[in-house]
Amino acid sequence: MTDTLSQFSTVFIYVAMGFYAAAFIAFALDLARRGARATADEAAVVPSAVARRAEVAAPVGATTTTTTTTLSASGGQAPQPASAQPSSALGRLSSRISSRVEDDVMNGDVSSTSIRWAFGLTIVGFFFHAVATLLRGIAADRVPWANMWEFSLTGTLVIIGVFLLANLKWDITYLGTFIVGLVLVLQGIALLRYYVPVVPLQPALQSYWLVIHIIVAVLGTAFFALGFALSGLQLLQYRRESQVAQSRPQQFKFLTTLPSAVALENLAYRINIVGFIAWTFTLIAGAIWAEKAWGRYWGWDTKEIWTFIIWVIYAGYIHARATRGWRGSRSAWLAIIGFAAVLFNFGIVNVFFHGLHAYSGLGS
Repeated sequence: MTDTLSQFSTVFIYVAMGFYAAAFIAFALDLARRGARATADEAAVVPSAVARRAEVAAPVGATTTTTTTTLSASGGQAPQPASAQPSSALGRLSSRISSRVEDDVMNGDVSSTSIRWAFGLTIVGFFFHAVATLLRGIAADRVPWANMWEFSLTGTLVIIGVFLLANLKWDITYLGTFIVGLVLVLQGIALLRYYVPVVPLQPALQSYWLVIHIIVAVLGTAFFALGFALSGLQLLQYRRESQVAQSRPQQFKFLTTLPSAVALENLAYRINIVGFIAWTFTLIAGAIWAEKAWGRYWGWDTKEIWTFIIWVIYAGYIHARATRGWRGSRSAWLAIIGFAAVLFNFGIVNVFFHGLHAYSGLGS
């Protein structure tokens, strides 16, 4: 029975990944639609080459007001001034689009067909993912996060869940490609490298602190993943805004329809604070659990050290941004380095650094 449920769990996670892959494509199509919309807006705002040459050739001191002609009641023509154009084409474009997306973070519109399909597919994938995790737990007769495979199964589920719930408060649909893509990569690696059959818990793991410690750890990781995606987009948006200011061509048109770099940074900061709080409880719960299992709160084990390093990186990120004025690209890079440390802690430390926390299950 245990083997059968475990096999069904694996089948369901493959099904979930199929739906995630389809959702990833739908989210990518939405980004392409955003880019096409930005291009259309630019074409509507930027003047033609003839108009630009006429503006340059206009005599000094002449008004830039263009005239149009309308038929008078007597059949004659009378000139009427048209509204003046802003001086910079890129400035007009940026002003027009930013006025439409200024509140995208708080009051976004997810009415496009591709977004509806993307969310529908993600929710269905999340359902199969949850069933796979539940079946693994039933097969093991315990919580399903005692080794790297089970932690990957649960962790990626929570990342998707936090992303879906966060969209109830903010419109961060534009993160779908990055979050779903990240989950596909992480879960794909787990299927190829970390899968192990169901085994009994090691004595040190047979504690209710396992539940508390891992729950807050996966929650912190999920919020850090959202903050990582937002910080990456912030860097791209900052570069695009610099190109607009310098009247240089832009590479990624879809960025024009996203919130500003400042808005992305502020949202990433708020989300990373939630992740930092969860990670703080991860350290506290881990120390209490260590005292129960090994008779000491802290032993400078490799896993303990790296968990503390991650906490220090995010503490530095929050402190530097709040008190030292570290904003813009510097704060974004700190958040990205922090999430890179999370991935290193999970994928490298668990596999190659052996200690009291060697619970990957790969050697069993």
